[in-house]
Amino acid sequence: MSLSVSRRLAAVTAIAVAGLFASAAPAALAAPTAAAAAPTPPDIPVANVKAHLAQLQSIATANGGNRAHGRAGYKASIDYVKAKLDAAGFTTTLQTFTSSGATGYNLIADWPGGDPNAVLMSGSHLDSVTAGPGINDNGSGSAAILETALAVSRAQLQPTKHLRFGWWGAEELGMVGSKYYVNNLPSAEKAKISGYLNFDMIGSPNPGYFVYDDDPTIEQTFKNYYAGLGIPTEIETEGDGRSDHAPFKSAGIPVGGLFSGADYTKTAAQAQKWGGTSGQAFDRCYHSSCDTSANINDTALDRNSDAIAYAIWNLGAATPVPPGPSFENTADVNIPDSPGAAVTSPITVSGVTGNAPATTKVDVNIVHTYRGDLVVDLIAPDGTVYNLHNRSGGSADNLVQTYTVNASSEVANGVWKLQAKDGAAQDVGYINSWKITF
Repeated sequence: MSLSVSRRLAAVTAIAVAGLFASAAPAALAAPTAAAAAPTPPDIPVANVKAHLAQLQSIATANGGNRAHGRAGYKASIDYVKAKLDAAGFTTTLQTFTSSGATGYNLIADWPGGDPNAVLMSGSHLDSVTAGPGINDNGSGSAAILETALAVSRAQLQPTKHLRFGWWGAEELGMVGSKYYVNNLPSAEKAKISGYLNFDMIGSPNPGYFVYDDDPTIEQTFKNYYAGLGIPTEIETEGDGRSDHAPFKSAGIPVGGLFSGADYTKTAAQAQKWGGTSGQAFDRCYHSSCDTSANINDTALDRNSDAIAYAIWNLGAATPVPPGPSFENTADVNIPDSPGAAVTSPITVSGVTGNAPATTKVDVNIVHTYRGDLVVDLIAPDGTVYNLHNRSGGSADNLVQTYTVNASSEVANGVWKLQAKDGAAQDVGYINSWKITF
């Protein structure tokens, strides 16, 4: 980035497609009928991913200790990846550019088939800094998407979408390679990319499990995978604007991805969730000579590699991402006429990992003789208030509405409340029911 034993994914897919529905007091919803499942994603062998990392380490060792832009180690890295993809039946393109007086290379690999007007692209930067071999940053992401691409070939996958993979050069100089690729795509070609998935540092030795909170569908796909493993995730903030998703995002292309942490310090709360050492950087060898093949957490690398395959198999099949857990309160709560106090209806949420999504759904059913007098809020467990309805709708009765709330800064578990207040006299009503879906 510039500046374990995994479970079989068949089981994870079954859990995710079922929507990960949970029971909740006072009443829980039954799961809706699930959409047709995508082909079962494979379990990516971590030994294969590590074999690619060993090759990248050997390349660095033989070429001055690094794989940086403009150095022989980088070109040898590109040649290694390209040879693997060519042998597996991909159509590869070597794109050249110039930066800092040296020739740089991007490698683009297309898998035959799929809708050419709906391209799912995955990418990682392949260059290191000059200080070291860059095995976590970013051999880890590069090796994982290489092995996932090879798994596509082994499965002879026939996805609905067209699959494309990219390995970027000169990311460490400011995302030069990925910017060059995006800036040189015609507008019509940019419009065909339905999503770009970025993987930059996914095997950090003191790992966290971070998910980009950009495109909601991509974000939910990764969250579903990790929820199926019972592993909480957090929103990725350390790498915002610092990796190769940024040029795609700037071009209006939906983006998402995974990250295991760089030089930020793991907190005590994060160590309790994920293990590892609090008070220590996620990767103490970030941008250093010690970022070698010894600087990898196998469990994080394994889980993240499987998550990549899970996302590509599901998003590539254009399978709708199922909703997360839903919780409902069906108990009636009378709303006193103005100037009566506001009333609340609580829902206790449990068993949901991580934060609420950016697309938290709130279904409200209020029986009332004058909805234009109602003020309705969602109150998060920490007391944060999200206004849903503020005395709109005129003289019509009842309020039956679905709202989408960006509650991604809130921990999902805890007591959520729907609050309602009557703002003017001479009308009556009650909260009939409400539901929150993550």
